[in-house]
Amino acid sequence: MRLISVNRCQPGQKIAKSIYTNNGTVLIGAGVVLTQRMINRLQEYHISAVYIDDELTSDIIVQDVVSEQTRQEAMGIISETFKAYQIDPKRWRQLPGNQQIGQKFRHAVLSIIDELKGNQVAMNLLGSVGGVDNYVFYHSFHVTLYAISLGVKMGLNQKELTELGMGAILHDIGKMAIPQEILTKPGKLTDEEYKIMQKHTEYGFELLRKEDDIPLLAAHCAYQHHERCDGSGYPRGLVESEIHRYGKILGICDVFDAMTTSRIYRKAMLPHEAMEELFLGTGRLYNQQMVEHFRDTIALYPIGLTVTLNTGEEGIVVDYNRGVPSRPIIRVIKEPNGERISSPYEIDLSKHLNIMIASCDYIL
Repeated sequence: MRLISVNRCQPGQKIAKSIYTNNGTVLIGAGVVLTQRMINRLQEYHISAVYIDDELTSDIIVQDVVSEQTRQEAMGIISETFKAYQIDPKRWRQLPGNQQIGQKFRHAVLSIIDELKGNQVAMNLLGSVGGVDNYVFYHSFHVTLYAISLGVKMGLNQKELTELGMGAILHDIGKMAIPQEILTKPGKLTDEEYKIMQKHTEYGFELLRKEDDIPLLAAHCAYQHHERCDGSGYPRGLVESEIHRYGKILGICDVFDAMTTSRIYRKAMLPHEAMEELFLGTGRLYNQQMVEHFRDTIALYPIGLTVTLNTGEEGIVVDYNRGVPSRPIIRVIKEPNGERISSPYEIDLSKHLNIMIASCDYIL
C-alpha cells in the first residue's frame, strides 16, 4: 500500500486502509474502489491523505497502531461524553450513560495501554482518522496514543500510564465550554478570542477535579498541557520545575498532533517536519530528553510515503529502523532522470549514511 494525498486520488484506485469518521466508525472501508463522488467527499471532510493499493507496493502492509475495536470504543466514549458536556455543562452528568465516566474512560485507556505495550509499530497516525468537524474528539484520541507510547518509552509503570492516559484522553474536554464560533473559527483568533480559548485549561481542570472516579493528576493534565518550560505557557506561566511530568509529556504530544493534522485554515506537516519544530523548542519550550524519547516512538517517514533521495532517485518507504527513525528502508523505483526502474531495489539508509532523504512527495 502507498500513502498519497487525497488531492492526487483518482477514480478507480482502491482504498487499502479504512478511513474513519470523528466518532470512530468507518467512512470508507478498506478494499473499496474510489469514485469521483467519494474523492469529493473526502475533500469535503478535509481528509488529507489515504492509503491506496499500488502495484509497486502491493507487498507492503501498514499495521494499525491499535485495533479497530479499541479505536471505536475510545472514540465513541470521547464523542458521547464531550457532546453531553457541550450541550449542558451544568447537568450533563445526570444524562443517561454519564454517571460513571471515569470507569468508562479507564477501561478505554487500559485497552490502549495493553495494545501499545505489545505493539512494536512506530506511531504513524497520518490519515488514520478523518474530518475536521469535532477536531477535538480525534485529537484527544491521537494525543492519548502518543502520550501512552511516550510513557512506555520513559519506563512509566501501569499506574502512571493509566493516570497519564486518563489525563491525555480528557485533556481538552474544557474546549467544549468554549463558544463554537471561536472553537471552529477558520482562521487566526483575535487577542480577545485567544484569551477565551485559553480558558479551556481552567474549565477542564475545574470539571475533572470534582470527579471522584478520575485521578486528580488527570485534572492537572488538562490544567498544564499548555505550560512551557521557560514560563511562556498558560494559564499560570509555570517553569519546567513547576510543571508535572505528565503536563510536559502532554505538551509535546498535543503540539505534535496539532502540527501533523490538516485543518481548514492550514495544511498538515509531515512527521519529520513537526519533529524538527519540536527540537527547535527543546530546552526552551519542551524537555529535551522527552522530545528525544518521543522521536524514537514516531515513524518520522511513514511506510508508504514517496521520497526523493539526495542522489536524485525516487523511492517509497517500505520499513523503518527502530532506534534510527530518520534512516528508513527505501524501495527505489525511479532513476534521477525520472525513468521507471524495471527492477526496483531497496536501500537501508541506516547502512548507507551518505544517502539521505532530500524531499517528500506529499502535497496536501
